[in-house]
Amino acid sequence: MSEYNEDAYRDARKSVNPTPCAFEKGVLARCVSCSKAEKHLLAERETINCADAAAQARCTELKTLLRGHSAFALKIPHIGAQLPHAKELKIQCGGLKGLQAAVNNADTVDDVYTLIESALEKHGELDALPYSDIVQGVVHFEARRRG
Repeated sequence: MSEYNEDAYRDARKSVNPTPCAFEKGVLARCVSCSKAEKHLLAERETINCADAAAQARCTELKTLLRGHSAFALKIPHIGAQLPHAKELKIQCGGLKGLQAAVNNADTVDDVYTLIESALEKHGELDALPYSDIVQGVVHFEARRRG
């Protein structure tokens, strides 16, 4: 029964949220924010949609690159693997904070969209970002403890 409900939820989510935010877990955890993020409630769950399809595609590419460059440090067996929530947060929050430190010498990520625009202005393309510096942010990121 619950499997059916999850399938129905995923189908409804796709119709309500056609361009899901690549950094949704980070936005929901409030470690980063983005001017293109739109929150939606669906079945008592919060989802984040991206208001700009081109920005969403670029963020998805960046997240894939962050996963690839962080794989060894996080002991990820293969890049396409489903990750535990904590490792996904390390990649999203730590990766964006590492990018912020590398590009703007700052710690907080107030707008993912603006950060990526700044990174592209400085480095030209996503492949050219200083991933050795960025991965340090991934490694050192600690999610806040519940309690």
